[in-house]
Parts: sequence; C-alpha cells; structure tokens
Amino acid sequence: MKTREKLVLLDAHAILHRAYHALPEFMSPQGEPTGGLYGLVTMLIKIVGELKPDYLIACYDLPDTTFRKQIYDNYKAGRAKADEGLVAQMIRSRDVFAAFNIPIYDKPRFEADDILGTIVEQMKKQKNLQIIIASGDMDTLQLVDDDKVLVYTLKKGINDTILYDEEKVKARFGFDPELLPDYKGLRGDPSDNIIGITGIGEKTATDLIVNFGSIKEIYKKLKKNKEQFLKAGIKERIVKLLEEGEEEAEFSRILATIRHDVPIKFELPEKKWREDIEIAKIERLFSEFGFRTLIALTSTPSVEEAVAKLDEETKIAIWLLNSDITNPTTDDLKVSKEKLLEEIKEKNLERVYQEIELPLIPIIAKAEERGILVDKKKLEKLSEEYHEELTKLEKKIYEQTGTEFNLNSPKQLGEILFDKMQLKVKGLKKTAGGARSTRESELLKLKEVHPIIAEILRYRELQKLVSTYLDAIPKLLDENNRLHTHLHQTGTTTGRMSSSEPNLQNIPADETHGDKIRAAFIASPGHKWLSFDYSQIEMRVLALLSGDEELTRIFKSGTDVHTSVAAKVFKVKEEDVTREMRRRAKVINFGIIYGMGVTALQKNLNSTLAPTSGGRAEAQEFYDQYFIAFPKINAYFEKVKADAKKLGYTETYFGRRRYFPGLKAHLPYIVAMNERMAMNAPLQGTAADVVKIAMKKVDDEIKKNSWQNSVHLLLQVHDELIFEVEEKVVSEAKRVIAKTMETVVDVGIPFTVTSAKGENWGEAD
Repeated sequence: MKTREKLVLLDAHAILHRAYHALPEFMSPQGEPTGGLYGLVTMLIKIVGELKPDYLIACYDLPDTTFRKQIYDNYKAGRAKADEGLVAQMIRSRDVFAAFNIPIYDKPRFEADDILGTIVEQMKKQKNLQIIIASGDMDTLQLVDDDKVLVYTLKKGINDTILYDEEKVKARFGFDPELLPDYKGLRGDPSDNIIGITGIGEKTATDLIVNFGSIKEIYKKLKKNKEQFLKAGIKERIVKLLEEGEEEAEFSRILATIRHDVPIKFELPEKKWREDIEIAKIERLFSEFGFRTLIALTSTPSVEEAVAKLDEETKIAIWLLNSDITNPTTDDLKVSKEKLLEEIKEKNLERVYQEIELPLIPIIAKAEERGILVDKKKLEKLSEEYHEELTKLEKKIYEQTGTEFNLNSPKQLGEILFDKMQLKVKGLKKTAGGARSTRESELLKLKEVHPIIAEILRYRELQKLVSTYLDAIPKLLDENNRLHTHLHQTGTTTGRMSSSEPNLQNIPADETHGDKIRAAFIASPGHKWLSFDYSQIEMRVLALLSGDEELTRIFKSGTDVHTSVAAKVFKVKEEDVTREMRRRAKVINFGIIYGMGVTALQKNLNSTLAPTSGGRAEAQEFYDQYFIAFPKINAYFEKVKADAKKLGYTETYFGRRRYFPGLKAHLPYIVAMNERMAMNAPLQGTAADVVKIAMKKVDDEIKKNSWQNSVHLLLQVHDELIFEVEEKVVSEAKRVIAKTMETVVDVGIPFTVTSAKGENWGEAD
C-alpha cells in the first residue's frame, strides 16, 4: 500500500493572532514589531517537525467585507479593532511564507476558514492524501473527517497543541464534527457575535443534538411530537425557546457553517515544499527580522531537525537558569530564546550552555537512535522465574495474615499490619493525609517485630523489578529487539542526566538481581560492550573545590582513599587499617559528601559499629577527627553554606548554578535540609559537568579516528559511559576512551577511570 502524503493547511490569521498575544513585543533592528512573526515562525517549524508535511499551504483572511458581514451587520461586532502592530505583522507574514516556499490562498468576501473548507472539499476524495488543518481556533473542527481530515490546534499559548481526529472531536463534544455548526446555531458563539437562541447554553445544546440530531432534525421532530422532548428530560421552558427561536437558530447555523464552495481552483504543487526551499532566502529574512537564534537552524539538514534543536536548546537554557525545572514542558517554552540567552549571559552560564550542554544534543540523539540490543527470551525467562517467586511470597504472606488482600495497596496493607495484626513500634510516621505509612523506611522499623515484614519488603523489591523492567522492556523493543531508552539531558536538579522508558539508571547494583537483568542487554554481533567509570569522582571533586592538601595528596599518591582516610581518622598507619576501619571511613566519606550530620552519621555507622560502641559519642568523635585531619574541607563547606545563603545559589567548578530558596525559610528543618543539599550541589554538579565534557571529548576522538561506524555510545549512567564497540577496534578504543576521559580537565588531581569489557552489560559492569 502506498504511503499517504500529508497536506497541511495553515490558518495564517488565526496562528499569527495567537502568537501575537502569546509572546512579548520584539523589535527588528529596523524597529518594526516582530513578536507575532517570531511566534509564527517557531510554530511553523514545530508544525513541520511534528506533522512532517509533504505540502504546505497558507490560507488568509482579507480586510474586505465578508459575505457574513453583508448578511449580518453585527457579525464579529464585539471584537476590538486589531492592533496596528498585529496588522503590520499580518502583512509581513506573507514574506515568511514566501521565504519558506509556501503558496498562499485567499479570496475577497471569504474568510480563511472558507478557503480551508473549499480546499478540503476539493482534495479529500484523493486517495493516499491526509489533510491536516493547523489553526489557532476551534471553528475548523467541523471539517474533521475520520482520520482523513484532521485539525491541529493550539490549546493555549503557541506550544500546547492537540491533534483532533473524529474520535477526539466526539470525545470532547459528544457528537460528530459535522454537527458543530448546529451546536453553534443553538448556543451561539460570543466570539463571533453569533446569537443562537437566547437562554440555551452549552449543556442544553449538547443534550439536544445528542438526543435529536441537527437543527433541521430537531425542528422536524419538535413539530411532529413535542412530548418526546419532555420525556428526554428537556424542560418545557427550553421547548418554548426552541419554538420561538427557529429562525435565529437556522440563521446562526448558516453563519457558523464553513463554506465549501469558494470560487477557487486548488491543485497540489508540482513539487513537495522542501524540494524548492532556498535556505539563503530564509536566512536573509530572519536576519532582517533580527531572529539571530533562528538563523542557526537553517544550517541543519532538515527543518524537522531544526525544530527539535530549537526546542532542546530552549529547554536547556530554561533548566540552566532554574534547575528545579527539570525536563521543561511546552508551557515552559513560551519564553523566547533571545530573552533566555540574555539571562544566560548575565548569570555567567555561557560556558556551561555553549561548551558543556549544547554539544551533547546530537550525541544523545545518536545514542537514543541506535538503541541497545536486548535478549528478549532471557528477559521473558527471568520474568517467569520472578513471577513464580512472587506467587510463593504472596502465599506465605497470606498464610501469616490469615487473609488475602491486595499487597500493592498501601491502604489494605496498613489495615492488615496495624489493625488486624496490631504491629507497633515507636516512631512510626504517617502520610501527609494522616494515614499510617507503609513506606519502606517505616516498614524497616517493624522488621524486628514480625518476620512478615521481610517477606513484604522482598515482595515489593521483586514486584518493582518485574513491573519496571522484566515485563515492561519487551513491550518497548523495536522490530530488531533494540531498546531506545530516552536520555534526558535536563533530567535532574544537579546537572546529572536521567533516563526513562525505562529508567536504566535505577537497575539495582546487586549481584542477585541487577546482574541478571543487565545480562539481557547484549552486544550486537561482532561487537563488545565497553564501560568506563570515573572512580570516586565526587571525593576527587571535593579535593579540587576545597583545596585540602591532605586529600589532594591521597589522590595524587594513588592509594585507596578510604584506607588513607581511615588511617588519618583512627590515627594508625595505613598498613594497620582493618577492614572494619575502612568500612567506617567509607561511611564517613560519603556522609560528608552528602552533608550528613552527626545524628545521620551515627545511624549509618550503626551497622558497622560493635555492640559496645559509644553510639552518638563515637560518631561525634569520628566526625570531629575527620575535620581535624582535613581542615580545609570544613572551611570549604562553611563557605558554601554562607555563600548560598547570601547569593541564593551554589556554583560548580564550571559555573553551573543551583538555587536554594529554602535557605530563607522560617522552619529550621527546611533550612537544614537545604543546607545539606547546598553542600552537595557543587560536588555532584561538577562531577556531572566532567562526565558531560568527557562525552563530547570522546565523541571528538571517535570522529578523529573515523570510528563513527565502529564505536557507539549507548548509555550514560551516573559517572559511567557505556559503549558498543566493533571487535576489531576494541583494544585501541578502550585505550583512547579511557585516556580521553582521564584528561578531560587538567586541575592537578587525577580523575581515574576504570574500564571493563564484556559480551553484555552484566559482564562489562
């Protein structure tokens, strides 16, 4: 079957009108208003990127008196006169379509909707052609026909869009698209000053059409048998209004009906719109309008790529200015890119934006496009095993509770544990709504109270693995069994990347489950998996940012950092450090990085301390000794907190910012929580920057060695980069990538990388 071509009809006036009112006033270098034109262009690029049209046509209103105005002088009488700026841009908008090689259709006495309706009428019988009307209002929905004629309209602003087919129109209004003029005939349309029948609103008009059909059918049935209206729940008052308002209803329906008979002869252009497009012409116009950021888009191979690039660059700018806005939505994109770039410059974020983030856009896109080969059968077998285990656990839990219930329902679980079994322990928390919490942290408090808790926690762990990975991944694979997870450049507040569908960064790191799942992610034939992991990167960043000589010395010497820290804290020689000492030092190291206080440190040390340990006193001693051994670290953290309170934000080594409004809160625990996050933000953020810079540098090396078809980035997971590499270049690629990552930043502190090779992710982890 031949693939359908797409004809997209643009309601130029409606789109520009919406853009004009949605965006701030911009001025060209010559001083002419361009805000609406900027919105029109970005909307046009968005339409091209999302709808991928073969043919584009722009339809215009003309300033003449329309036939509707001739037969009804009050048509659109309530509308304010168009602003001079909008009128000027309406005239100039024709130059935009000319530059994009988009034909324009208009006709005196008729509105753009009538031009659209006529083109639809003339073209909808053509086989293998789908027509999409792009508009800024809902009037054109009456033209929707199954999935042959669709309407792509703006819900709000210029970015929040929806594509209506016949089913979506029915879902919204409750009746077929062709009955929309009848609907307006009954209820009227204030925006066009169409009167309808006074006293009949949206709900009544909908009820009448759903139950009795078009206006013609309504009056035919009304005259034949008025009682059927009363039996259907239509009030007598409404029936009387109908009887008195027949003429108004029919006249309003005529005004609301889009014409299909405008005297124009439409023919598809001989060539598809892309075939005759002249990039130089678009660049000249953009330069004239002062659309500097849009000029760069014209250098991309296709306009589809251009819209994706524009959106992604804007998202990154928004996120850099406010890292709390992770993965910005279309609503967030309403701010113009020019304005965002001015703010980026003001806040000294140009280096992060231009040198760290923007270069990653094509690199991430390539990784997503390639995807990861998955052994589907292995996952399915693992799923069967885990489902069997879940069934056994369910049975054991039901036997201990004496009843069956929904284990995945927090409410039912709470009733079983706290009401039926009467399990209690001091310090159990409740949810925000006042219910008894069954979160993992709360269940752990009950672990020693009853053995059922261990079974429930085990069940939850397996259930999450099954639902998130084992059962979900096979459904996400393409026809070649490759998984195309989404890598989100702006996915976290810290600067680190995230992933979704599925989240591959959250696969457990344990040998029991994590390795089994990772073993199903396999290398393509003739390839190997290579992984490269920055060793203790945040501790190395701490040495860099704090300038602590002793911590710097440890990393330069190449000794194990946890052993060296243990020797300093416990005041022994490194060769005398016991395994237990090293474990405690590791807890302290990570605790310090994440802003852990003495109480939290005591809690985390409890699992390693001997029963006769000094508890909080001993934790305090460890804490104090750490900062005596590494004095500049304490001074660094105090400065970070003080600067964050003063400025409202922290900065990474490269200038990435994270804001902390909670530092000015009145509640002490909120301030304390924000202080802990502020202490960690420069460490995590700088580590994220290093990894992102490494991705770009490695990509440069891949191109330099002509390995584009041999070495493929698959994933970035925290501090690790994972590649699929053709066997013939594995050894050389392993050496080059490791060396490149280790020499990303020259700061006097080694950023050591460990690497691994395997047939699958499990082996290379």
